[in-house]
Amino acid sequence: MTGAAVATGVLVVTATLAAGCAAVGGAAIRSAQVTATADSAALAAADAAIGIVGGVPCERAAQVVASAGLDLAACELAGVVATVEVAGSVGVFRVQARARAGPPA
Repeated sequence: MTGAAVATGVLVVTATLAAGCAAVGGAAIRSAQVTATADSAALAAADAAIGIVGGVPCERAAQVVASAGLDLAACELAGVVATVEVAGSVGVFRVQARARAGPPA
C-alpha cells in the first residue's frame, strides 16, 4: 500500500510540473509573437507616416496587429516616429510588447 501511495504522489507531482512547464512555454512563445507583431506594426505605421505606403499610420498598425489576432494597446506618432504597444494573452498570462520605428536620427 505504501508503494502505491508513493507512486501516485510521484505521478501527481510530475503531472503538475509538466502542466506548469507547458503553460510557461506557451507564454514564452506568445511573447515572441507579440514582440514580432509590435515590431511589424511600428514599421508599418512609420512607413505610412513617411509616405512610403498610403493610409493613416495608426490604422496601418491596427491592421497588422489585428491580422495576428492581438490587441493594439497604444499607438503614438511623433513626427514620423511611431511607437506602438501590442498585447495578447495566453491562459492566465498577459503579454505586452512595445516597439518604436522611424528614420534614423
